[in-house]
Parts: sequence; structure tokens; C-alpha cells
Amino acid sequence: MQLVQQILFVLLTIAATWIFVRKVKFISRNIKLGRDEEFKPHPDRWKNVLFMAFGQKRMFDKPLVALLHFAVYAGFIIINIEILEIILDGIFGTHRLFAPYLGSVYTFVINFFEMLAFLVLTACVIFLIRRNIVRVRRLNMTELNGWPRSDANYILIFEIVLMSLFLIMNSADRNLQLRAHEHYHNVGAFWISSNMSSLFQSLSNQSLVAMERSAWWLHIAGVFVFLNYLPYSKHLHIVLGFPNTYYARIQEQGKMTNMPEIQREVLYAMQPEMVPANATQEENKKFGAKDVFDLSWKNLLDAYTCTECGRCTAACPANQTGKILSPRKIMMDTRDRMEEVGNNIDKNKNFVDDGKTLLHDYISTEELWACTSCQACVQVCPVLIHPLHIINQLKRYLALEESNQPAEWNGMYSNIENNFAPWKFSPDDRDKWAEELQS
Repeated sequence: MQLVQQILFVLLTIAATWIFVRKVKFISRNIKLGRDEEFKPHPDRWKNVLFMAFGQKRMFDKPLVALLHFAVYAGFIIINIEILEIILDGIFGTHRLFAPYLGSVYTFVINFFEMLAFLVLTACVIFLIRRNIVRVRRLNMTELNGWPRSDANYILIFEIVLMSLFLIMNSADRNLQLRAHEHYHNVGAFWISSNMSSLFQSLSNQSLVAMERSAWWLHIAGVFVFLNYLPYSKHLHIVLGFPNTYYARIQEQGKMTNMPEIQREVLYAMQPEMVPANATQEENKKFGAKDVFDLSWKNLLDAYTCTECGRCTAACPANQTGKILSPRKIMMDTRDRMEEVGNNIDKNKNFVDDGKTLLHDYISTEELWACTSCQACVQVCPVLIHPLHIINQLKRYLALEESNQPAEWNGMYSNIENNFAPWKFSPDDRDKWAEELQS
């Protein structure tokens, strides 16, 4: 019987790992669909990983929520170190493999894990209340209708169940330890589960073993399910938050990436003598972005990393004044389009035009032109996502490829082209306003 359980466990582990790796390859391939973007080494990159990804520095503008989130994030990651022992126990048919080697340190470590599990459980309950009863505005906006809202609730419920199973497993285990039942050797009292164990004292040894084994199997199976649910969920940021903060743009926040081709055209228009004798007009050059292929791989990594927390949308002045722009929706739409393109490639071996693009089919011109480029969304993102970079690329395509911009801008464009300034005055007449000052 023990050998059968070991074989089943090994097969479960292999299946879960294979499915996870397959999805990771799908996501990695999708991110690589983007254009190249150069990133130079910089000491601030590791600081971003430490303070932004792990330390969650930007969330502490709301200290209580930040502490609860940090408890869930750090707690869940640290508790899962315990998965190593469970996996080894499952493979070798042992029980608490590390206990004989660590002694009292083992008891301390499990106690620490139990405290974290209790914190994770409590925080998840509070977050469920905030989402579904208090109904915090940024967590209940229209772009979250349907799957995104359900996804957030599923993951919180999932974590509550996993932490409860961990504590129930230890509670049943503790009762069996005190009864010196078979291989359940006494490894010391656990702070949380020892207090819970009194609830199960009336159960027989057989019932306690069944409870401990059931909780053990459900816990590890649940972890494997969670592992494979993660890539389909917004909670992928648990993993991608680290590389995304490392590759965040180090340049000044308000600095926009200019297009050398446009800069040269402006220079040549203002100073024709600068035009090289062998200069040729660039043809078939696409300006801006229309679909995910035109964005950079960092833009696409941003989209997969989005936590859907809505801090960007809550900070957006356009959204606050009733416009339909939502930076969070921009990131969600980019990710959805990327997934659609990826499925298209998997189905047809190469991308086959499906008549859709990120611009227009997912993100409307009304959304884009509502953006003031104020950088508020960039400033508040806890994992250093840059929605404005995507917005600007789409706006460039609208303006430079489709000549699709607000009508009020056309006069300004014409003046810049003819007069090298936004105003309708000839360059020769530009300083005439000062003549009266000299008389």
C-alpha cells in the first residue's frame, strides 16, 4: 500500500511539473513576440527587486493593507519551503523526514510556519470582506466584471483552504504523536495546531490517521493545483514581480523614448544644410504600435506581471473625472491579446491574421486620447509597470500612421510643419511682438 502511494505521488508530481513548465514556455514565447529593448546593468536594479518586489515599498502608502498583503505574500512563499519536506516524504515514503536531523530547530521552524499560516488565513478573510462586502471601489470597477473578479476571490479562498489543511494536518499529527502511534514520533508542541488538537481528542487513532493523511494529500495536491492555476491568473505576479522590477526602466520617470527617425526629420526641416548628401528616405517604417508584435518584450512582461490591484486607475486623473481610460484595463487588454495571439500560433504553427489588433479591437482611441501622460499610473504601481509606455506607442501609431487624432491638434501639427512652432506665425514675424518694447 505504501509503495502504491509513493508511485501515485511521483506521478502526480511529474504531471504537475510538466503542465506548469508547458505553460511557462507558452508565456515566455509570448513575451518574446515583442520587439527588442536594450537594458544596461545598473546597481538600482537589485535595489528595485529588494525594496519593490519583496519589500513592497510602494504599497505602504496604506500601511494596514500593505502589512496584510506582505503577510500573505511572504507568508505563503516561506510556508511553501515546507513543501520540500512533503515532496521528499511522498517520494521516499517517510514521515517528517527532517525532524530527526533538526531536533528542536524543526519544532521552531514548524511553529514559525504555523504563525505565518494563521496570518495568511486571517489576511485572506479580510481581503475577501474588502472585495465583496466593503466593496472597495478600485476592486469593483467594470473591467473586473466576470473572470477577473472571480479569479481574485478564487485565489483568496484557495489560500484559506491550503492554510487550513496545513493546520488540520498538524493538529491530527500532534494527537497521534501524544498517543505514540506508529511512526508519529513526538517532535514537540506546535503553537497553533496544538491548541486546535483538543477539538479532535475524541477521535480514534484510525480516524486521526485518516484525517492527517487526507489533509496531507489534499494540501500537496492543492499546492500542485495552485502552481498550475498561477499562470492563468493575475497572481502570476508572485513570480514575475521579481524580473519585472529588475528590468524596470531606470531613466527619469517623465522621460519619454524619442524616435530617431522623427528627430532627424525635424532636424532636416529646420536645418536643411544638415541633410547628408547620400540620405535616403526610409520606407516601410512603422511608427508606434498597433498590435502586441509592435510593443517591446518589456511591455509584454509588464502586461503579464500586472496585479490588477487598480492603484494605477485609482490615481488616474482622467478616470477620476469620468473618462473611460483605465491604465489597469490597458494592461489587462494587452495580456488578453497576447494570449489570443499565442493560442493562434499554437493552433496554426505560425500567426495567421485573425483580423484583430490590440488597437481598436481591444483598446479604443477614446481611451488613449484621454491620457494626459501625467505619469500617475507609473508612480503608484507596486511592481514598476509602465502603462504609459504602451499608451504612448499606441497614440504614436494613431497620429503618425492613421492621422487619427483630435481635430484640435491638426492646426497645431500644420503650424509646426510650416512654421516650426505651434503658432500660426511665420518664423520671420515671430519676434515682431518685441518691436514696440524697443520704441
